[in-house]
Amino acid sequence: MSTDSRTKQRSRADGIFRTKSIESSIAETTEAEYQLKKRLSALDLTVFGIGVIIGAGIFTLTGRAAATVAGPAIVISFVIAAVACGLAALCYAEFASTVPVSGSAYTFSYATLGEFVAWIIGWDLLLELLLGASVVAQGWSAYLGVFLGKLGISIPESIAYGSSFDVPALILVLGLTVLVSIGIKESMRVNIVLVAIKLFVVLFVIIAGIGFINSANYSPFIPPAQAAAESGGSVWTAPLIQTLFGIAPTTFGVMGIFAGASLVFFAYIGFDVVATTAEEAKNPQRDLPIGIVGSLIICTILYVAVTLVITGMLPYDKISTTASLATAFETVGKGGYATLISAGAVAGLTTVVMTLLIGATRVVFAMSRDWLLPASLGTTNPKTGTPVKITVVIGTLVAFVAALTPVGKLEEMVNIGTLAAFTLVSLAIPVLRRRRPDLKRSFKVPGNPFIPWLAAAAAFYLMLTLPAETWVRFIIWMLIGLVIYFLYSKNHSRLAKGVDDVPAPDFSRPGTHVTGGDSPVHE
Repeated sequence: MSTDSRTKQRSRADGIFRTKSIESSIAETTEAEYQLKKRLSALDLTVFGIGVIIGAGIFTLTGRAAATVAGPAIVISFVIAAVACGLAALCYAEFASTVPVSGSAYTFSYATLGEFVAWIIGWDLLLELLLGASVVAQGWSAYLGVFLGKLGISIPESIAYGSSFDVPALILVLGLTVLVSIGIKESMRVNIVLVAIKLFVVLFVIIAGIGFINSANYSPFIPPAQAAAESGGSVWTAPLIQTLFGIAPTTFGVMGIFAGASLVFFAYIGFDVVATTAEEAKNPQRDLPIGIVGSLIICTILYVAVTLVITGMLPYDKISTTASLATAFETVGKGGYATLISAGAVAGLTTVVMTLLIGATRVVFAMSRDWLLPASLGTTNPKTGTPVKITVVIGTLVAFVAALTPVGKLEEMVNIGTLAAFTLVSLAIPVLRRRRPDLKRSFKVPGNPFIPWLAAAAAFYLMLTLPAETWVRFIIWMLIGLVIYFLYSKNHSRLAKGVDDVPAPDFSRPGTHVTGGDSPVHE
C-alpha cells in the first residue's frame, strides 16, 4: 500500500488526531483561490525577522525587566532566552524548509501530531500574534507621545497613550492593515526602510552609551532575592514553578534570572513569524533557514550589547520601566539623544506591528484553507495575492483591542502562547522523521532527537517560570478554542470531508515547484 493511501486511511480513522499529509498541504498552495505570490528572498526574510524581533523588547522591556525582576543579571536572562529560541529555531528551520506552507507551527503540527493539536497550536499562535500586535501598538503610541513632546507637540490626554481610547494606536494599526492588504512585497519595501532606521538607532545607543557606563552600576550583578510581598507581588504574580514546589515567591536573585528569561522572551518573538511566510518565499529550502537563524543571531548580539549599556548607565533600580532607553539618556543629560531614540522607537515598533499583523493573517489563512475556519474567509485577492478579507478582519480587531484594552501585562500572555507552540513544534521533529523518512529535507536539526527534546524542555521550563495568573488566563483562552473546535471545526475540516491527498513537490531542489507537471515528486 502506498504512503499516500495509508495517510488517507489514517486521517479518516484517527478522529481528532487525524493527520494531514505533507502532500495535501503543499497541493492546496496551488489552488487558485488560495494561492499566495512567491516574492520573498533570503534578505527579505532576514529583514522581516529583524523587523519584528527588535522592537518592544529592546526599547521598553529591557529596562522594565532589569528594574523589576533581575537587575544587571538581565543580560544572563537574554542569553538563556536566546539559547531556548535558538534550539527552537533549528526545529522551525527544518519544518519550514521541508513544508513551505503558510501557517508556521500550526501547519507543521497538523502533519505530525494531528488535527486537534494543530488547532490548539493555531489558537496559541493567534493569542501570540493578536495580543502581541496590540501590546506593541500601545508601546508605539507611548513613544510617539515622547517623540512629539520633544518637538513641542502634545497629544490630548483624552486620546493619548494610557487613555480609555488610544487613538494613535488605532490609526497605526488601521494604516498598516491597508498596507499589508496591498501586497507582501510592498509591505517588505516599507519594512526594509524602517528596519534600517531602527538598526541605526540601536547601534547609536550602543556606541553613544558606552561613554556613560559606570562599572559601579553592575554591582551587585545579581541583586539579592526579595520576597514577592516586599516587591509588591503575590503568589499569583510569582513564577508558577515556585508556587508548585512550595518555594517562597521571590524576585531578583538566581530565580529572578530565570523569571527574567521568560519575560524577555517576548523580545525574541519574531523569528517564528518568518515561518508563517514560507509559502511566499522564492526559494524556501535555502532562504527560510537563513532568515530564521540569521535574524535570531543578529538580534541576540544587539540585545546583549544594549542591555550591558543601559544597566551600566544607571543603577538597575533607577531605570525607567517605560521608554527606558530614551529616559536613560535624559538622565545623563543627553536630551537630544533621547529625541533620536524616540524617533527610532517609533519607526522600530511600526515594523513589529506590521510583521505581527502579517503573521496573524497567514495563520488564519492556513486554518481557513483547511476549512477549520470558514473557507470563504481565506480566499486571496487575484490582484494583490493577499488574503484581503482576513487582513481587514484581523487588522480591525487588533486596532480596537489596542485602542480600548489596558494591556500592561499581556506580554506574558503572548509569551505563554509562543512557548507552547515552541514545545510542540520541537516534539514534532522526531515524530515527522519517524513517520515520513522519505521526505526530502534541505535542512536538518543536528543531534535528533536530543536537540528537539532539549528545545521542548527549555521552552516548557520557561512556561513554568511565568506567573500563575498568566496560566489561568491561558487556560481560559484555550477552553474558548476547544468550544469552537468541537462545535464547528471538527466536522467541517478538509480531513473530515475526506478530501484526497496528492503527491508533493521535492522542495529540497531549487526552482519553481507545482503539483504535477514536470515538477519532481515523491514516489
